[in-house]
Amino acid sequence: QGQLVESGGGLAQPGGSLRLSCAASGFTFSNYAMSWVREAPGKDLEWVAGIYSDGSGEYYPDSAKGRFTISRDNAKNTVYLQMNMLKPEDTALYTCVSGYGPGSFEFWGQGTQVTVSS
Repeated sequence: QGQLVESGGGLAQPGGSLRLSCAASGFTFSNYAMSWVREAPGKDLEWVAGIYSDGSGEYYPDSAKGRFTISRDNAKNTVYLQMNMLKPEDTALYTCVSGYGPGSFEFWGQGTQVTVSS
């Protein structure tokens, strides 16, 4: 059974940056596309970034384009989410998942809270 453990969340000021990390174990990481999703109180789950298993392709919704960057290190079984130019509306629980796109998410982490506030 795959396990995903996130780290790197916290409090950031508007315009600031945070880098989330997700360490994977229990499955062949390099065979899986990986994604980040987020959920804010009262809002639907949002897929905010995805990356192919070999890193050759990425996805971002309009809300994240130009500000978020997903990357991975298959040698370290780790996926990252660099978030720049943070906005208060980015405040949410960010969760690392295996898969690429809604309906494909198989393994889920516990999530890490990101709060953007002055």
